[in-house]
Amino acid sequence: MHDFDLRAPVGASKGKRIVGRGQGSGRGTTSGKGNKGQKARSGGKTYIGFEGGQMPLYRRLAQRGFSNHPFKREWQVVNLGEIEKRYGVSEVVDSDSLYQKGLIRKNSGPKAFPVKILAMGDFTKKLSFKVASASALAREKIEKAGGGLTITLQAKKKTIKNKKGKPNG
Repeated sequence: MHDFDLRAPVGASKGKRIVGRGQGSGRGTTSGKGNKGQKARSGGKTYIGFEGGQMPLYRRLAQRGFSNHPFKREWQVVNLGEIEKRYGVSEVVDSDSLYQKGLIRKNSGPKAFPVKILAMGDFTKKLSFKVASASALAREKIEKAGGGLTITLQAKKKTIKNKKGKPNG
């Protein structure tokens, strides 16, 4: 035999609990399941949200609704104050130049969201903008400074359909 003997310390490992082997075992009769009821029966499991046969709350509440998530539009937002700091007079502000100056994260590819100009900050330089969108106040500030603004993103036409699926006209 070896000089060492690997064993778990006393009380570290317990034996398997055996149920249903007579009343003298202490786990006989109902085998720890209590008296009667669904949980005492074989296969008597319940699922999450089960309310004893009553119509569960998740089925009583309305299941209708609408989420605008698939249609939401995400933007890469740039403030006029930042453009004022990084651009010289009569430069063109577009997605490529914004990307080169580190004001937007991506200018191409599937994750490149359209650029929107917001009006936060002072703006005095005469610049020409070629972006997807701009807020109303940003447009005012650009025009006031003598700059030009070209919006590249076309607004989607909304067609309202009647019950038969034909456009109302």
